[in-house]
Amino acid sequence: MDFNLEEIKELLHRYSQFGPLPGILLPFLEALLPILPLVVFVVANAAAYGMWLGFLYSWIGVASGSLLVFSLARRFGNRYGDRIRARFPRSEKFFGYVERKGFTPIFLLACFPFSPSVIVNIASGMSRIPFHTFLIAMGLGKGVMIFTLSFLGHDLQAMVDHPWRIVLAVSVIALLWLGGRKLENQYH
Repeated sequence: MDFNLEEIKELLHRYSQFGPLPGILLPFLEALLPILPLVVFVVANAAAYGMWLGFLYSWIGVASGSLLVFSLARRFGNRYGDRIRARFPRSEKFFGYVERKGFTPIFLLACFPFSPSVIVNIASGMSRIPFHTFLIAMGLGKGVMIFTLSFLGHDLQAMVDHPWRIVLAVSVIALLWLGGRKLENQYH
């Protein structure tokens, strides 16, 4: 299948005519089925609904899906969490790290579009991290990631014409990573 930019724009216009449901539902499903392409959904939302509505719909979907996975892991993971820790001693180190550091690793992993968010959500749910810490770290981290992708994807032609946007997005993510490391070292 060979699409040109005009055909892609027409497809995205038809997609947006279904209202906010596909814009929220597709990112929500990605939280449950990580094989789905979140980056494609976020960029499509930004191109179809505009940068701000596309960002909002994507963020609502991703945040809702992440909270559902966290809640399921918290509800059902308690009986398996202790078994996993006993059976795999290295997992105790990981759980301990997440529980000690809390906000920073969750926030940083949520900022990157290709991080294994379902694993982070499940591990956080099975850990003893407070719900509000997870909620804030995940919500802010996913917000940064989705905004960056929405900024890049809201105007597909501009991304081709102005590749500096990609450099800017990568720079922002690198600065966030460095800032998170510095914050983590400060509280260590």
